[in-house]
Order: sequence, then C-alpha cells, then structure tokens
Amino acid sequence: MEAAEDAEAGRAGRATLENWMYPPPGGWTWDQVTDAELPFDWELLDGSIVVQGLPVLWHNRVRDRLYYQLESACREPFAVGIAPYTVIDDHNVPKPDVMVFDESQLDIDTVAQVPGERVALAVEVMSEGSRHADRFSKPTLYAEAGIRSYWRIERAEGGLPVVYEFRLHHETGIYETPRPMHTGRFVTSAPFPVDIDFGTLIEV
Repeated sequence: MEAAEDAEAGRAGRATLENWMYPPPGGWTWDQVTDAELPFDWELLDGSIVVQGLPVLWHNRVRDRLYYQLESACREPFAVGIAPYTVIDDHNVPKPDVMVFDESQLDIDTVAQVPGERVALAVEVMSEGSRHADRFSKPTLYAEAGIRSYWRIERAEGGLPVVYEFRLHHETGIYETPRPMHTGRFVTSAPFPVDIDFGTLIEV
C-alpha cells in the first residue's frame, strides 16, 4: 500500500526521499528532481534516479589528480570541473567524474549545472558498479549530446590507470573506435593539448 502511495505521489509532483524510486510515467524530469534532498550521490538517466555507489580511494585519487592535470593545461574559453551535473535533456542529467566545458557566458557564481552543448570532454573513472554505464549507456548519451571527446579510465593490474580515448565523428555523430588504450604517458590534442603521465595519478 505504501509503495502505491509513493508512486502516486511521484506522478503528482517532485521527487522526495519517499518516492524517488517510483518515477512517474515517462520518467522523472530535471525540474522534478533538482531540489530532491537525498542522502546519497545520484544522477538522472533516462528519467530514473540512479544511485552512485561509494567509490574506492583509487577512484577518487585518479579523478582528483586528473582534474589538477587538466586544470594546469586548460586554456580559454575552457574550465574544468569535478562531478558537475550536465543537462543533456529533461530526462538525462549525468555527473561525469571530470568535465571540460566552455565557460564563456556562464555565470560560474550561480550556475548549478552545465548545459550539455557546452561540454567538450566528459571523463568517467570506472568503478565496479559503473561498468555497464561507463562502457555503453553513457558513451551513447554523450555522443547524442554532441560531446566531442569521451575518456574512460579503467584500472589495470597493479592499479595503473588505463585510458580509452573516444572522439566524436563529425558525420556519423557517434564515437569512433577508441584510439589504442594508453598506459603511462598519454598525449592528446583534444579538447586542448594535454600531456599526462598516468603513473603519477596513483603515486603515494
């Protein structure tokens, strides 16, 4: 009975702690979930609120150190952010682990989420609970949004980060077969010139 009541509440309005797992017909929209006070990290995918699992230290270390590497190489008009909400459409608002975006004409002091069309690079550091999303659903979503570059970082033996770099094909609108996976030094020109020693991301 309580489940039915919670589902009915979801159809009526906004997501809450009691009804977030019962999306209304057609799914939740960003307007319905943006103010939800939920005791966990989450993102909106295909109209469903998806709980983000608790990452291990390796994940956070790679993410944070990669952020600083990108920040040091960044050039106008770009900025770098850690886990910002990215509005693709009403039913899809993912949170890439790291993102490079065009900050021109954005009020950084007040903006709460970045429009998908301004994103130049989305990076996902893969966790045990995000394998399917990071390998399949999110690349498709990012490509449909026109995000030109996508990096997926996985953990190899010994803890070394491995990066798969995808670039959007300007005619097909899908990501091309990834360039050979990179371990150690990673050099790319998109979204700006970057030269990163991935081994340094996990040094103690």
